[in-house]
Amino acid sequence: MAFPVGFGWGAATAAYQVEGGWDADGRGPCVWDTFTHQGGERVFENQTGDVACGSYTLWEEDLKCIKQLGLTHYRFSLSWSRLLPDGTTGFINQKGIDYYNKIIDDLLKNGVTPIVAIYHFDLPQALEDLGGWLSEAIVEAFDKYAQFCFSTFGDRVKQWLTINEPNILALLAYDMGIFAPGVPHIGIGGYQAAHNLIKAHARSWHSYDSLFREEQKGFVSLSLFFCWLEPADPNSEIDQEATKRAINFHLDFFAKPIFIDGDYPDVVKSQVASMSKKQGYPSSRLPEFTEEEKKMIKGTADFFAVQYYTTRLVRHQENKKRELGFLQDVEIEFFPNPFWKNVGWIYVVPWGIRKLLKYIKDTYNNPVIYITENGFPQCDPPSLDDTQRWEYFRQTFQELFKAIHVDDVNLQLYCAWSLLDNFEWNNGYSRRFGLFHVDFEDPARPRTPYRSAKEYAKVIRDNGLAGAM
Repeated sequence: MAFPVGFGWGAATAAYQVEGGWDADGRGPCVWDTFTHQGGERVFENQTGDVACGSYTLWEEDLKCIKQLGLTHYRFSLSWSRLLPDGTTGFINQKGIDYYNKIIDDLLKNGVTPIVAIYHFDLPQALEDLGGWLSEAIVEAFDKYAQFCFSTFGDRVKQWLTINEPNILALLAYDMGIFAPGVPHIGIGGYQAAHNLIKAHARSWHSYDSLFREEQKGFVSLSLFFCWLEPADPNSEIDQEATKRAINFHLDFFAKPIFIDGDYPDVVKSQVASMSKKQGYPSSRLPEFTEEEKKMIKGTADFFAVQYYTTRLVRHQENKKRELGFLQDVEIEFFPNPFWKNVGWIYVVPWGIRKLLKYIKDTYNNPVIYITENGFPQCDPPSLDDTQRWEYFRQTFQELFKAIHVDDVNLQLYCAWSLLDNFEWNNGYSRRFGLFHVDFEDPARPRTPYRSAKEYAKVIRDNGLAGAM
């Protein structure tokens, strides 16, 4: 089961989840520092990312893991507040620049291509205090930060992700308030944040295109999270329509404006407008792009980056009570098949990733696709012999092989989540996604490979998977 020559095999991390050093060497506070320090059991056992994997001081240990796997690519994120402590270029933290320069230079020295996410959930607290992603001002602030990153690191970094999972950030942080900053704005905040996230991404893509691309010759996109969705009753037209609607709301909401025509899907606009009217709002709770903004947003991605973990079934559920909320606007219920195996929210459905890749190919004009996250957790305490987890990966690779060779999907990169066990947002350290075990009880934070790391290293070495389809 050989993959195409030059196929990229990577692993991913994110700054807040692995670095620690939350107040070291001039780093400013981010929203997750504030959120976790406030306690209140919003995170498992009130755990924080203050130390995490200690990667800020233990980068060399991370590099050993990367080399042990034989990765061709390493996807990591920059801490905005480590580089710009108050979120603006008014004060630039040289020690933050030095840290990321070392990571990038060491990767390149070892033949590993860096894929850099400019922003992965950790907004500087100073910018949140000014309104965060709910404020129009964030669009320019992000663009200036992105330009700073391009000018500082773009001579060596050729693959950029502007924003990680804006669809998850908008929903969990600014609508439901489960993620930092932790203030819910049900039914309104998610749409406003999403609107600004899309514009910020597009602005920064244009900045790269006009100011840096000719000299640096890199590529810029953003990464979108998506669970594949299937109708609960495949023979029910109502469930089929509900599933299409759900895909429109959860994936196409961001992908259609950026990849197709600069505007939200029609069903999203009509659904939110209709629900808003029933709830007594004078206009739709979904903001509108101007014609100028639509032109600015359209076509602002050089590849399609997607992050897949699992699949859900969908059935129609009418919002008879006219409840406020993003999920209520979609008018669906989604749930797993009771026969699927799971750990937490992730159910083992490897075929979902193939269906998702085929959907992207068919809907978005056969783009180059990167899978920038995919993985399966263990509960704490984990087993180094993580057989069940390796089986998830193995079946996933089989489906990727079929997507490439049967469906003719232009998939060029796969990144496992994650290189290391780390701080998994609200789950703290209770979910272990790492290819390498991290002992969080030991101040030295030793890294030990799981079985899945050793098996993944073989796949990378062979550029494919032994065994039949």
